[in-house]
Amino acid sequence: MSIERDSAVTLKGNPITLIGPELKVGDKAPDFICDQGLMPKVSLTDMGDSVKVFNVILSVDTPVCSAQTRRFNEEAANINGNLKIYTVSSDLPFAQKRFCGSEGIDRVENISDYLGNNFGSAYGILIKDKGLLARAVFVLDKDNTVKHVEYVPEIASEPNFEAALSVIKSLV
Repeated sequence: MSIERDSAVTLKGNPITLIGPELKVGDKAPDFICDQGLMPKVSLTDMGDSVKVFNVILSVDTPVCSAQTRRFNEEAANINGNLKIYTVSSDLPFAQKRFCGSEGIDRVENISDYLGNNFGSAYGILIKDKGLLARAVFVLDKDNTVKHVEYVPEIASEPNFEAALSVIKSLV
């Protein structure tokens, strides 16, 4: 049974209904199963004990989403420690790989939620009736506890990078 919730997230001022729970700092991050291309499925359980960042975007083929992914890739170069940054979208794995190859993105891994929207509904960012994910950033500690969460209020805007980076740097 999916949870529909009215959210504070908008697109050009119009409210968007999201599917799934609204996660908060201190929550245990829910597990999920997604795709990384021709490799086996990936889940939170498979990701080990690193600090994890889920950079959630609508599509790599939009200007704000591509800028957001590039920014996290650039920031990753300046952070030492046990850190993994994942860009999560509903794009096909092949589109994600093409985008990262053409943009020189090599420090961020991709996760595709195109089959079943498992990540989106577990993290409360699946846009009802669209099959796309709302823009968000989740930072998990090594024990998979949510330490930072931002459901970006206007999905056409970038997240608060400084807030996320401050938490990330405190954990690694």
